[in-house]
Amino acid sequence: MRKGLGAVLAVLALGLLTLLVSAAGGTAHAAVSSAAANVCKADAVPKQGHFSGVVRAQEIDAGCQIASNAANGTPPLIWHGGPMMGTPSTGPVVVTPIFWNPAGHPMTSSYKSIITKYLGDVAADSGRRSNVFSTLNKYYGSNGNISYQVRLGTPVDDTNPLPADGCNPTSKDTSGVYADGTGYDACLDDDQVIAETSSVVSARNLPVDLGHIYVLFLAKHVETCFYGGSTATPNNVCTINHYKSAGYCAYHSQAPNGMVYANLSYPIYHSPQQTVLYTCGSDAGSAGLGAVQTPNGDADADTEVSPTSHEIMEAITDPDTETGWFDSSGFENGDECAYVYGTTKGAAGQLYNQVINHHDYLTQEEFSNFDFSRTGLGCLQSE
Repeated sequence: MRKGLGAVLAVLALGLLTLLVSAAGGTAHAAVSSAAANVCKADAVPKQGHFSGVVRAQEIDAGCQIASNAANGTPPLIWHGGPMMGTPSTGPVVVTPIFWNPAGHPMTSSYKSIITKYLGDVAADSGRRSNVFSTLNKYYGSNGNISYQVRLGTPVDDTNPLPADGCNPTSKDTSGVYADGTGYDACLDDDQVIAETSSVVSARNLPVDLGHIYVLFLAKHVETCFYGGSTATPNNVCTINHYKSAGYCAYHSQAPNGMVYANLSYPIYHSPQQTVLYTCGSDAGSAGLGAVQTPNGDADADTEVSPTSHEIMEAITDPDTETGWFDSSGFENGDECAYVYGTTKGAAGQLYNQVINHHDYLTQEEFSNFDFSRTGLGCLQSE
């Protein structure tokens, strides 16, 4: 059976908390926001099934603001006995981005370049204590202590054609999803995400082990879902759409063959207010930043950097989503601090909170058990 599937930045309306159906051997982590004294707080639901690490994306106008540096879940994080990535036995974590942009679904060179630059900068600053990845140094597994040592694998420009739809997008979702008013024209389920990632890995004879993570970046207009079939049923969980299946922006997991992978669907922000109302970006009302921030001048790429950071951090500390680090409600380190940015610098519209290898980025903070024990908060920009 497939190992656990970790998802992040999910759009889960209040009525959707029971969507993550139990499956063999895994866990599900979910949260919704509530307003208390004008502060958004993510409330936990029980872990269910092999889908885990799911946190709702924020409403564009949430009417509340996340408390600065406070965790979303029920920390501290607890180790559940398994091996980690980035330990002496696995070596540095090699992150390989796969940009799946077939004919009819292009990605701009700017989008791919900024994301690749970000991953290269994270690798270049390995060992430093000046960005969120430095929080990794406090975690350990059955195979030793984690250290912040990252390498950039050779980026893959994947032009393989999309397969036939594994899930069935509706006519309603062909518009009103993205900021430009467009929507989906294709839909892939998780089995197809695994199949394509595995195909790329196999064709290049790349390793499958706890030293490597493969991050699949999907093109615009491609919806993804956990399961095949209809996207209109609440029994499925998909990227942002017009239905109760609207569930996530990205996730990480481990395939049946042990491959650690992440699905980074194309970023959605500024969705038309009269339709889906949700965002995966820094324009979330609860984030308190007012708009999508573009420190690198590309709203799509700048938005995608934060969930990319989130998924890699979670994969390193909970690679199988079952035996790693998560709290009593199932929140992983990225989940604890989703949409928590802390102090920012720069001009309005170009705010950043990370300087990595001399380049500016805006990413969510990451969780520290040590800081939580001292301050009761836990979300940090570095440690």
